[in-house]
Amino acid sequence: MPLDRPLDRPLALTQGDPAGIGPDITLAAWAARETYDLPPFLFLGDPAVLKSRAALLGIDVPIREADTESAVSTFADALPVLPVPAGVEVAVGEPHAATARGTIGAIEKAVSLCFEGRAAAVVTNPIAKSILYQAGFGFPGHTEFLADLAEKATGTKVLPVMMLAGPKLRAIPVTIHIPLKDVPAALTEALIAETCRITHHDLKTRFGIERPRLAVAGLNPHAGEDGAIGREDQDVIHPAIFKLRAEGIHVFGPLPADTMFHDEARARYDAAICMYHDQALIPAKALGFDTSVNVTLGLPFIRTSPDHGTAFGIAGQGVARETSLVEAIRLAGELASKATA
Repeated sequence: MPLDRPLDRPLALTQGDPAGIGPDITLAAWAARETYDLPPFLFLGDPAVLKSRAALLGIDVPIREADTESAVSTFADALPVLPVPAGVEVAVGEPHAATARGTIGAIEKAVSLCFEGRAAAVVTNPIAKSILYQAGFGFPGHTEFLADLAEKATGTKVLPVMMLAGPKLRAIPVTIHIPLKDVPAALTEALIAETCRITHHDLKTRFGIERPRLAVAGLNPHAGEDGAIGREDQDVIHPAIFKLRAEGIHVFGPLPADTMFHDEARARYDAAICMYHDQALIPAKALGFDTSVNVTLGLPFIRTSPDHGTAFGIAGQGVARETSLVEAIRLAGELASKATA
């Protein structure tokens, strides 16, 4: 999809964990920028890490320190980098807690650049939450941290909604990074309804879908089978759907999850609202592992990310595919272009 108009501000791309494949796929994405027709992005991270990784991978990528004002003009000839020190010498594939501050700082800086109007969107490379936890990181993941940064900046509480968006499926988990055993208690009529409202709003305003169709999955096998296999579908999910319909939102369900994701079923909706993490992410990744993008809805800024992790085991080996990051950059550019058109 071409941009509605060229961006006059760069996307802010965070470094992620510097020991993982974030540097690899960033270098590869920039090297193929013309092939993919990528909008300009500014890398927030340690230039020394990029230079050493480029040397290790044997690819020639000129790296130039830049800010948001110079990044767009720099992008054609060099990978623009806003320096954020890693904090320690980075060993490829060997994460270290001393890099956590730089990883967190890059995310904070990217968000602040968006609020200042100096960056068009945030694109995040993968992080290793276990490493961040060692440094006192107090959030389950990227999504919740971004919501906290937004609340601090605006004074307004937001509900972040994770969406995996690919060419064949958009899937949203109502509950995200919690144990499966805790899902039934966490699901409430209010949470399901608000997740659907945010999805409906952002699909209209950011994705340009005039009347989004939302298919809601049941929690239990066969969507509870009229209460024979659990009451949550009848007692929690159905009332939320009834309320949303009264508000004019095109939503239907709860549907048995095992029949929601084949080709004919997907043609009936624009997004699938799922009850827990794997119910959404398994079909999303099965249908588009290299092309799906993690999009956070409900934020006052645009944020996308690849739908994979740090992959420490293959970092620096030249085998990491940049496809998901490329799609994240492209989608962020498309959404930002619509917002400024």
